[in-house]
Amino acid sequence: MAGSPIRVVVADDEPLIRAGIRMILTSDPGIEVVAEGGNGREAVELARAHRADVVLLDIQMPVMDGLTALPELCRAVPTARVIVLTTFGERDNVLRALERGSAGFLLKDTAPAELIRAVRAAAAGDAYLSPAATRHVVERLASGRSGTRDEEARTRVAALSAREREVLALLGEGLSNADAGRRLHMSEATVKTYVSRILAKLDCENRVQAALMARDAGL
Repeated sequence: MAGSPIRVVVADDEPLIRAGIRMILTSDPGIEVVAEGGNGREAVELARAHRADVVLLDIQMPVMDGLTALPELCRAVPTARVIVLTTFGERDNVLRALERGSAGFLLKDTAPAELIRAVRAAAAGDAYLSPAATRHVVERLASGRSGTRDEEARTRVAALSAREREVLALLGEGLSNADAGRRLHMSEATVKTYVSRILAKLDCENRVQAALMARDAGL
């Protein structure tokens, strides 16, 4: 029902990591950690049993690793959104996670506030990638771009104001709102407003799509 907390399952083979994640998430009254598991198989079973809204899934786990569990999770609980949380930031893991249905990718050194934002974004149906993950995706996909796509991106970006293009260029670098604000001498809240406006004008669903468009447009 409306106002119900976001139901989260945490899957990581390290109890201390799980405890830390639980402590961070439960500091937000709108989030409830309903179960914890130590491998991918448990993640699938717990997400199904507890009707999870969001699953935080480690990659390197025994019995079944996170990347193997991802498609099973998506089939078992289609309404659940999966965020891959790992210490391994290689671009291949980012892309494989996204290809297998992940709604987000965060590194384990992510700031507590960003972890909470990611869970809330995923529960709302948005994709959420850490700035580092965004850079990996943009670099990999930009290498295969076409001239037609570049021209389309330039046309769409031309509709932005000069300041909006500046903010978009920093999204293309994978900067967070806070880092972009420091670069442009703006508050984080102001950058967030610009990002929302940019996504609407470019008809992009999330920051990753906007970052790719920035690269295609040559920003």
